[in-house]
Order: sequence, then C-alpha cells, then structure tokens
Amino acid sequence: MEPQPITPEELLAALQGRWRTLRAIRHADGTRARFEGVTTWDGAACVEEGVMTAGGAAMPARRGTRWSVRGGDLVVDFPDGRPFHIVGGCAHHCPPDRYALRYDVAAWPRWSVRWRVTGPAKDYAAITRYRRD
Repeated sequence: MEPQPITPEELLAALQGRWRTLRAIRHADGTRARFEGVTTWDGAACVEEGVMTAGGAAMPARRGTRWSVRGGDLVVDFPDGRPFHIVGGCAHHCPPDRYALRYDVAAWPRWSVRWRVTGPAKDYAAITRYRRD
C-alpha cells in the first residue's frame, strides 16, 4: 500500500497518472446518474473522460480542471483560471448555489470526494471514488 500523502505538494505528486473513476449522483427528486471513466493528472492538468448515464441514456462526458499548490493549499481551478475550490477547504461558492465537499484519503491509494449541492436550481449529493488504473 502506498503511503498516504500528507502535504498539498505530496498529494499533487501522488495524484499524477491515471485513476479509474466512478461517480454516483443522487438528486433530491430521486433521479440518479452515474459517471464511469478515467481521470488523468498530468502536472497541473486533470482530465476526466468517460460515460455519463442518466435517465437510461448514456453519453460521453469530459471535464477538465487545473490543480496547483498556492499559499500552502492545494487549489483546484477551472481550465480558464476561475477558482473552483481548495482541497480540504470544504466549500465551493457558486451563488446562488452552495457546494459542500469532503475529500477522504484515509484508505489511500483509494480515495473519494463527497459533494452536497443545494440551491434554487440544484439539489443533489454525489460521491466520486478513485483507484489506480
């Protein structure tokens, strides 16, 4: 088992490479969606690619983010540089919606991120699980 990363620099270094990714999304109205694919970290660039299944339909899905260590924090930005969240910061503000998140690396190298999103347009919970590809 790989040692659990402790510092933001160690976590970013440990993320490099390919990870199998599974995301389950449960909306407040009872509908569900699922993403299965691969997430690849290459330096600061992180790209998720796979298939999103919702309402019985499957479609290709892709999302990119940029990860960096700034001011002692592991920071996640959108590809265009807009801030997304700080790992361990527990929240992403995108008014009028609120995103609460929690990273769990206790079982490293398997790890997860839990999201709870609420607001006038969104109400869902999601968990994304990662393991080395």
